[in-house]
This record gives sequence, C-alpha cells and structure tokens, in this order.
Amino acid sequence: MLSHPLGRSVLACVTLATYGIATTVVTVNGSASHITPRLLYGQMFEDINSGDGGIYAEMLQNRAFQQVTPNTTAALYAWNTINGAGINVIADPSPVSSALPNSLQLTIPEGASGSIGFGNEGYYGIQINSGWTYNASFYYKFPVTSSFEGAATIALQSAEGQVYASASVSLIGSQTTWNKVAVHLKPTLSPMSTANNFTVTLNAAEAAGETIDFAMFSLFPPTFKGRANGLRIDIATTLYEMKPSFFRLPGGNNLGGTWATRWQWNATVGPLVDRPGRMGDWGYINTDGLGLLEYMYLCEDMEMEPIMAVWAGYSLDGESLPDDALDPYIQQATDQINFVIGDPTVNEYAALRASLGHPEPFPLTYVEIGNEDFFASDSYIYRWKYFAGNLTAAFPQLRFIATTYPFDPILDPVPLQYDNHVYQTPGWFIENAFYYDSFERNGTYYFQGEYAAISLNVSDVFGDGRLMYPTIESSIGEAAYMTGLERNSDIVFAASYAPLLMNVANYQWTPNLIAFDASEVYPSTSYYVQQLFSVNRGTEYLPSTVPTYNGTLYWSVTHDSSASTVLIKVVNVDSTSAPMTFNLPFEVASAGFATVLTGPPTASNSPTTPNAIVPITSPMTFSKSFNFTAPAYSVTVLTTQFV
Repeated sequence: MLSHPLGRSVLACVTLATYGIATTVVTVNGSASHITPRLLYGQMFEDINSGDGGIYAEMLQNRAFQQVTPNTTAALYAWNTINGAGINVIADPSPVSSALPNSLQLTIPEGASGSIGFGNEGYYGIQINSGWTYNASFYYKFPVTSSFEGAATIALQSAEGQVYASASVSLIGSQTTWNKVAVHLKPTLSPMSTANNFTVTLNAAEAAGETIDFAMFSLFPPTFKGRANGLRIDIATTLYEMKPSFFRLPGGNNLGGTWATRWQWNATVGPLVDRPGRMGDWGYINTDGLGLLEYMYLCEDMEMEPIMAVWAGYSLDGESLPDDALDPYIQQATDQINFVIGDPTVNEYAALRASLGHPEPFPLTYVEIGNEDFFASDSYIYRWKYFAGNLTAAFPQLRFIATTYPFDPILDPVPLQYDNHVYQTPGWFIENAFYYDSFERNGTYYFQGEYAAISLNVSDVFGDGRLMYPTIESSIGEAAYMTGLERNSDIVFAASYAPLLMNVANYQWTPNLIAFDASEVYPSTSYYVQQLFSVNRGTEYLPSTVPTYNGTLYWSVTHDSSASTVLIKVVNVDSTSAPMTFNLPFEVASAGFATVLTGPPTASNSPTTPNAIVPITSPMTFSKSFNFTAPAYSVTVLTTQFV
C-alpha cells in the first residue's frame, strides 16, 4: 500500500511527571476538523462456511443436491437412510427445474416393516426449540403412476430417534409431476443437544415396492424480523447490535475463483428452485439461497447500506479476460446495478426486482470493481478502464472503488476510492496507527475493506502461528489502528474487520469476528472493539493532542451532535495502567460513563469460554479538566454530555 506525504505538522504527546509516574495530557480542540463519515464502520461478508449453515437460516444441508455428481455416495452428504430404505441422487429425466437437475430417489424394499425413509443432519446439527414453529417443505413425484396413497411423516428427532415434532402429508401415487408439500413443525421439547435430524418416513408395509422422487427440501426456523427465506435470528441480532452502517457483499474472494464458477447475480434471484448454486471459492457448494435480493433485504432490515462488488474479469485462479472480451461482463455488472437501483418502468432488471416484491430502489452509493486486483494489477489497468468508464457513464451518481494498491499502478480514469486490505500482527497495527496521516488530501478516499490481527508473530501471519480466536492482544492492536482511522476519517470513508463469521464445526480461515455453531453465537474480543467504536463513533471528529508514534496510548475524540455527547476512546496497549489528564475546551456534565474492555493479553472468547471478556460500563465523574487511568491492555469509551 502506497502512502504520500501529508505536509502538515504533528503535535507531540505531552506528559507530566506525577509522583514518578508519567501522566499523559490530552488537550482537545473545540472546533471539529471534519464530519465523521456516515459509513465509517460496517461489515465485510464472505461466505466462508458462514452464509449457508450460518447467517442464512436454512437448516438443511445439501437441500437440493446442487452441483453434485448423481449416482455417487458423495452426492448424499448430510443425508442418511432410515430402516434400510434405498436412497440415491439421480439425474432426474423430468427435474423439478432446469436449475436443479438432480433429485433424491427413495426406494422402499419389499418385505420391509416399520417406519422407513431418510433424514438430514443439518449443518453440523439442528437446533430444536419448543418456542419456535418451523416451516418444512419439499417437492415429490412418482416416476411412474402408482396406486399408492399414504401418509409421509415429516419430523424433527434426536439422533437416537426421539421425536420432538411431527406432521403428516399425503403422498399420492398418481402424482407423476412435481407437487410441493409444506407443514409447520412445533416441537414439544427443547433438547440441549443439536445432534438432531430432519426426517421423512413412510409406513414400510404400506409403501413396500414403491419408488418416489424428492427435490428441493427446506426447513426454516423463525427468521430475523420475520423475513421469508431470511436470516438466523441470533447471528443477525449479534451483527445488528454492532450498529453497522454498511455491508460489503457478495464478499471478497467468493466473488469468483474461476470464470466458470464466478458469482453471477442473475443466478441468485427468483424462486429457490430456479437457483442452480455454484461451487464457492472455499471448497464447498453455495446454494445461493442467500442471493442478491436477500443481501439487499439484509441491509434494509439491519438499517445499513450495501457496498456491492461486481465481477470484473479476473478470477483467483489467475485468469484475466482480455480487453476485447469484457463487454458481456460489463453488461452483466450494469444489469446487476440496475436490479438494485433501476427504475422498473424503464429497465427490465429493475422490473424483475419489482416483480419480486420491492418496486422501490435500494440505497446504493459505492460499487467495488473486482476484488484484490493487486494480484492482477497489469490486467486491471485495462479492466478498470472499461468497467469504470462504462459504469460511470451509466451511473454517474455512484462512486466506484478500485481494488489495486493506491496509485500502483496508475489507472485511467483516476480512481477516487481505493479498497485497502491488511492482515498482520498486533504490533504492526500499533506501529501503523498513523498509517493514513501521511496520505495526501488530494480528493482520493479510502475503504479499509479488510483488516485483522491474525498472528502474534510476523513470520507466521499466513503460517502455522495463526490465532484461532481474536485475543485481547490482537484486538487492542486493532483498536490502536482504529483510532488512526477515526483521526483520518476525512479520507477514510469506511472500514470493516474481516472475515465476519466462522462456523466452528467447519472453517477455512482464522480468526474471525464472530464464531457460531448450530445453536450458539460467540462474539470475540475484536467484535466488542468493533462494537465500541461503531456504537460510539460520533458525528464530528475533534482534534486533540496527537498520540506518540509507536507509543502505548492511543485515543480519539468525537462529538455526537444529535445527542450532545462527547465520546473519548482510549487504547492502552501496555502491560501497566496509565494515568491521563484530559483538558476540554467546553463545560461537560459531571455524570457520565466509562465502558472498558480489558483482560490478560492471551484471553479470548471461544465456545469453551464464551464470555471471558466483555465490556463493563461504570459511572464516572467528569469536568472540563479530568483525570482518567487507562487500565492495562484495554479499550475504553468515555461518555459525557455537553452542558
């Protein structure tokens, strides 16, 4: 990442000797230097075992047999047979849709007895809650006409067979075209274990010798804000409580590992049976049930704005399309944007959005062209030219973000926004708390689209020394860096920790902001840092004495004009507490609060210690000049009001 001389003076930190202990004195200027950007803090999403089986509330894994090879054992992952039934994934000669060519074929052997059928184990478990009503559905048909008429039992049950909820549907042998059935399941108990199954069974004696095809299964619990095909409540609520202002989607590298498997917006909208899914870039199949419209509803329901990426001719396998082959993909990006913001009376893709229930355009300001194109900067020179040039002409009201290193290479048209990514050690983030101070104020703005302290040793940043979960040490380092983001928020318009979510049962990247399993959510220490900064960001940045470069204390002062509050963030990266004196240029109320996140440097929140480190809020007395002692290894938000 390239920096540029700022050409402005930096005030040194002032300390006073008090009883042999150095007291840091911070003098605050009463005149705001700049408005805090409205999108300063948000979330970067990438489906790394965190969309399907994570924030997307669908509970059945491999629900539609997408992108699998028929007649293989692998095609049956997450499914199991019950009482000797025959099950196989077939290439259906008459599929439920052209997008879903495969179906599950059930064969009931002659001479069988008892309940017989199949089950799905969910995404590493299924949470069963007696306070919920579940919506279950599937399609079925008989491949040849049969005289059979009988009941199928749809159930939620333990791995040992204890039934918690069940409902019956009639299956009719003369039904040789696809028919959808749906039931509500209301459990009678809430088992502690998530080792449960969704099952479909028949009376073997009645159904002996029958063959039945099934397709497009679904099991949904209640969702966030009741949205159909929506979000898992506990994960979505945890994200919402960060008070994010933006959501970066459809996510970093998952934009496209190869040309053939790239994310294509038009394959992710409309009825679920019309979504083929794709092999994601992290080695597993994406159902695309969480598609472009669902992303927009996610933003709407969480009261934030999308920062949306378009595929720009480069894939992670190293393939860059030549400049004379880009036109169809520029058109696809144009159509994607029109789906989000277009006028349905004049644009067919905006009309598609309207037909799906949202006639009004969604808010959209920023569009990212590609992802991490510093890996292919030579081809990005022409790809940026054609994508940015054409999209800017079509949507002059939007702002387009480049994804190479700032000013390296030189691009035409000149980008007005760049996306920076950095994964490093806590020490690096502390040392680079002044990273953006040296950038020129030349009309260019920066999106810190991905960042995290992922290792304690620089030689192991992408090696075996990776952190499993964020620690106090890593989170405090990030917090020191974030004070620099606030100080430089005249040019840093947005920032998001990455990655966002981690399924502890199956993951490819560590650490992550929030961990989860089939029933619980585990906010990390870095989550609480992000939350403290986001919830307490203020509307204006107030200059103050500048922290010492590579020191142990870092701070940022903002003013929230809507609430008439002063918000002071203090980060102490040292192993000892540090006395401070704050001199304010205005009178403040004597009563206020201090919210502190602190703990041993190696402490972390995990499934075994989920609440080891959480912020604690206590009352505090303020005055125009007041003293504060920053605890060792801490992030503190001091809050008081103007008088």
